[in-house]
Amino acid sequence: MNVVGFIGWAGGWVALLGVSLYLDDWVVWVFLPYFLYGPYRALTQLQYFPAALWILRILRTYPWQVLHGVPCGLSDRPEVPSRHYGWFELPIPGRPDQLLPVVFTRHLRLEWWSRRMAPRAKPCLKAQIEEIWFAGDVRFVGVIAVPTRKGLAPRRLHVIEQRMDAQSGRRFIDWGAGPDDIERGQQAGVC
Repeated sequence: MNVVGFIGWAGGWVALLGVSLYLDDWVVWVFLPYFLYGPYRALTQLQYFPAALWILRILRTYPWQVLHGVPCGLSDRPEVPSRHYGWFELPIPGRPDQLLPVVFTRHLRLEWWSRRMAPRAKPCLKAQIEEIWFAGDVRFVGVIAVPTRKGLAPRRLHVIEQRMDAQSGRRFIDWGAGPDDIERGQQAGVC
């Protein structure tokens, strides 16, 4: 969809530019907002490509898991150095009784998640993230999503990653990550 969005914004701008050369001057004034906004949206759409490629790489490495009632929030976490990000606590593979916080990466499409994770969010909004889809390893990186209305596919995909290791002095081995887990993490684009 990123490719379609980029082609649509850039192609529409070029097409309107061509049309405006052959029509009256008033047509240019009618489409002036698009002439100004179109290049901005095309450049913004280009910023989505690195995250989309990373998501694709993670999804090729890890399968989807459906989780219910996962603790999340926007509040400060002393063990997570970037306190202004949203976080989810997900179970460590092989140790389902232990939860590990992972945080959102900076991205343009984070507002949707933030509105639902806020402490004062309405119950109807919080219910939209009651069931989440997760693909990845909580010790490294993953993709988080919510199901479609029918619950058959993921949507609102977003990368979340582990930020505790470098700052806290903990190692992946302390969380039970073996050589195979670290190799899969490298395949997903971490380490």
